[in-house]
Amino acid sequence: MRAPNATFAPTVAEIQGLYGAFSFPEKLLQKIWLRGDFDRAAAVASDGRRVRVVHPGKWNLLGGPDFTGARLRFDDGRETIGDVELHLRASDWDAHRHAQDPSYDRVVLHVVLFPPSADHVTRGAAGRAIPVLALLPLLHRALEEFAADEAVETLANRPLSRLPDELGTLPARELGALLHRHAEARWRQKVHFARLRLDRLGWESACHHIALEILGYRFNRAPMLRIAGQWPLPVWAAGEVDPAEVYAAETGGWSLQGVRPANHPRTRLRQYAAWTRERPDWPVRALRLSTKLPAADSAASTPEVRRTHHLVGLREQIGDELMAGTISGTRLDNVICDGLLPLLAAETARESGSLWYHWFAGDLPPLLTSGLRQLGFFDGRTQPACHGAAQGLLGWLLEREPKR
Repeated sequence: MRAPNATFAPTVAEIQGLYGAFSFPEKLLQKIWLRGDFDRAAAVASDGRRVRVVHPGKWNLLGGPDFTGARLRFDDGRETIGDVELHLRASDWDAHRHAQDPSYDRVVLHVVLFPPSADHVTRGAAGRAIPVLALLPLLHRALEEFAADEAVETLANRPLSRLPDELGTLPARELGALLHRHAEARWRQKVHFARLRLDRLGWESACHHIALEILGYRFNRAPMLRIAGQWPLPVWAAGEVDPAEVYAAETGGWSLQGVRPANHPRTRLRQYAAWTRERPDWPVRALRLSTKLPAADSAASTPEVRRTHHLVGLREQIGDELMAGTISGTRLDNVICDGLLPLLAAETARESGSLWYHWFAGDLPPLLTSGLRQLGFFDGRTQPACHGAAQGLLGWLLEREPKR
């Protein structure tokens, strides 16, 4: 963070992604640190010491270090209390002249996104060496995926007052074509992210991670991903995981405000324990099931696709064969659309984008489904709510977001 009288522009990295360059701001790195959305068990500082994050500190949005009063443990086991400063690159510490600013004298850890050179040392006042922790090798997801999710999160909290003006005048055929076009781009992006996850984790572990991530909803994905790393699928499948113990291990990491009892992470962990107990080989079953998934006609209507390919029955079959009925309803639809179909497409190269488009809407930000009803697109009869059209509207909205 900048000093009180500094004039530094907000730090943003421009990174090449699937569809060109995207922005990764320093503020997003701060959110990742705050949420602990990285493999904390593998955190090792530049001086070779392991770093255990007891508490990330208080996010400081004013002058001085980014986080104050952080509690850390290094290899000696003693708790160190101090401040944490974050930058995209280690060289930003010197560029911002933090060593000359007394506000930064209590910094005990310099967290950066990109790993520094092997000979880099961050120095504070009087040449004091400050350990550096690079997060990029520890991240649970690709940078582009973090940036995309951040844009979605920002959008979810905004009104859609401009929808009738910008889309309401389009004829139904043109609106449908626009949604299809943007949905196809969203699908390709999801398959791209799934492929990156598979490259990093392999099929079984990727399935395990994404299942727990989706069960965590928007606000508890980070602790669910940490749990996925600490308790791999074979341990769950063997019945050696106590959901209560797992939940307690993330005490302080859960976001519970406004969470309905059915969506409480403790409930979802119990469901996953039952799921893996009943279907310990569910990733293998998913690969077998992929050969039975229909190739839906991209030109057909949603009612026609659902009727022709018996999607209601297919949803029940997936829920039973893969999850033994432990996950159902809209959350099952999200596991299928956000997890299973993109992973299968990335692993098998079988195209299922049309099936994904016409699948049931699942849990989506209300602004998407209500917006499409407001436009008269989701009319419940000729065009029931479907996942792809909502994703298409989301893609259209994201395209119009101001680039920061």
